[in-house]
Amino acid sequence: MAEVVKETGVTKESGYLYYLGKDGHVWRSQMARAGKGGGNAEKVADAGVTREAGYLYFIDKNGNVGRSPMARGRK
Repeated sequence: MAEVVKETGVTKESGYLYYLGKDGHVWRSQMARAGKGGGNAEKVADAGVTREAGYLYFIDKNGNVGRSPMARGRK
């Protein structure tokens, strides 16, 4: 199960990919479409999250930083 690590309350816009950067803050990049490149990363929120090994970090539908244990060794 996923757990909320930090409540940021970011409002997501369509056409952007939201993620937790290596610095522990929330970033967004424009998604690549046909004929147009993506990129142009910009910081959206200061989260200050330190990552722990064995967890997958993501931005949930409410705009908060969540994490879930990684599935390892399944067949």
